[in-house]
Amino acid sequence: MKWTDITAIAEALYDKYPDIDPASIRFTDLHHWVVTLEGFDDDHKRGGEKILEGIQQAWIDEAQ
Repeated sequence: MKWTDITAIAEALYDKYPDIDPASIRFTDLHHWVVTLEGFDDDHKRGGEKILEGIQQAWIDEAQ
């Protein structure tokens, strides 16, 4: 997975952390969780605020 695979990342986070409310997480935690996902293979420094916002919103959508 790459940072641009927002939907796939959100689905993987939803599966790995089913009891977490994605609306309440900090971006520092979200960044760490993304880069430690199995299959994630991208530059860890590329995960900026805009990307993290997109992932968080996709995760919120997945959780609903």
